[in-house]
Amino acid sequence: MINKEEIVKDFPILDRKVNGKKLVYFDNAATTQKPLSVINAISDYYKIYNANPHRGAHTLSVEATEAYEQTRNKVAKFINARSEQEIIFTKNTTEALNLVAYSYVNNNLTSDDEITICITEHHSNLIPWQQIAIRKGAKINYMYVDSDGILSVDEIKNKITDKTKVVCIAHVTNTFGIVNPVEEIVSIAHEKGAIVVIDGAQSTPHMKIDVQKLDADFFAFSGHKMLAPMGVGVLYGKKELLKNMTPFLYGGDMIEYVSEQTTTFAELPFKFEAGTQNVEAVVGLSSAIDYIEKIGYEYIEEQERELTEYALEKLNQIDDVIIYGSKNIENKVGVISFNVKDVHPHDTATILDRYGIAIRSGHHCAQPFMKHLDLNSTCRISFYFYNTKEEIDIFIDAIKKVRGHMGYGTK
Repeated sequence: MINKEEIVKDFPILDRKVNGKKLVYFDNAATTQKPLSVINAISDYYKIYNANPHRGAHTLSVEATEAYEQTRNKVAKFINARSEQEIIFTKNTTEALNLVAYSYVNNNLTSDDEITICITEHHSNLIPWQQIAIRKGAKINYMYVDSDGILSVDEIKNKITDKTKVVCIAHVTNTFGIVNPVEEIVSIAHEKGAIVVIDGAQSTPHMKIDVQKLDADFFAFSGHKMLAPMGVGVLYGKKELLKNMTPFLYGGDMIEYVSEQTTTFAELPFKFEAGTQNVEAVVGLSSAIDYIEKIGYEYIEEQERELTEYALEKLNQIDDVIIYGSKNIENKVGVISFNVKDVHPHDTATILDRYGIAIRSGHHCAQPFMKHLDLNSTCRISFYFYNTKEEIDIFIDAIKKVRGHMGYGTK
């Protein structure tokens, strides 16, 4: 039996005060907080075996190498990759997606080809493809969603054509938390001879990932959204694709031999990991995976479902709150986008901060989607398994006071 109170104690930052109020942290889609086990793992790395991996024969370097490569193996098992050679460490999802854009797509795209993406994509899964399309004279084809953020099968089939070379899609949208039908997208894309790049930044923290079941060609995610430190991300790629790709970055530790005029590159996955890596963050990622597996995805999904359902129910009772996106919690990860009538989202977020409540406001790095909805920005709350219904009650009480702070009625 998992004790929620004991879990909360694992996250020391959740006990701090903000503006004299107990912190209520509802910005988990941006970054999650870190448990003591992750913090201690990073501290131990610096205190005990801080050194460059792969570079030295001395004990510290050997221990750092073991920790780094053991994490690679752990990640491969965590997402059910066929081999640890298919796991590349990056600094975040953004770098992982750019790696695919410039190491694979740039070398395999012609002016006759199309890249198909969804209008809901985070800029990290839009701008790289936009820039490559401009460079190659190719076309970007957008799949559009309905007002709830739902992508229909008909739209998928209409926009993935015989000209489509690459399909790029978020597993879960960061604006509404909608779970996209990625397995169906992959199947349709592969029938057309296209490869699929999945942005897993918002799915990996919340659900069990099986890249073989998804049949993803590439899958990217960030550590900082799943209890690990900032500065570490992962790119999974099918081995047969990675083997034929040229490196994205050049420098130390990714070479086999260097002469005055030529260079040969290291084997997978090392040819894509140039320079000194963020070893302490990789060590933290290892500890974060251990923590998630100890808690279990079944518990994580159950908690987030309960929190999302509870928050939607409470928000629906407030006349001055507009909720965006599907309210179907069976197709939704713990994200709710909303606005308070007549109040700018940034003002709402600033007022809530006075009550110790951390939310996100803005376009959420999804400006084309906001324009598609005829919105400038929204407020977003996002949950993780350590959040509580009591925190939602505090948030709801504060939301009811927002318009009063702006001069509408009484505070």
